[in-house]
Amino acid sequence: MTRILRSIVMMCLLAVPAFAQEAPPAQPANPPTAAAQDGFVPVDAPMTGQDTIPAPRLVAIAYGFIWVVLLGYVWSVRSRLARVEREMEAVSRRVSAEKR
Repeated sequence: MTRILRSIVMMCLLAVPAFAQEAPPAQPANPPTAAAQDGFVPVDAPMTGQDTIPAPRLVAIAYGFIWVVLLGYVWSVRSRLARVEREMEAVSRRVSAEKR
């Protein structure tokens, strides 16, 4: 049951970026000029906040997410290994008690 729940949570987390994207801008009513069709045309207008991507923040969030997932995985492996070691110790005690 927990595997199914984990799978559902992971699928939801991986699907979030697909829904976070903005809709593409609408096409202009008038067609582009011949100069714009021929090659590069520099933009004279200053860039607004919407024209830039906050890269440092996004990179920090991505690295943070990776570290959280990695630490969660290491913690999971450690707890499962500890449980197996306890079970192995119990079995070895039981076997040594039966040999006597």
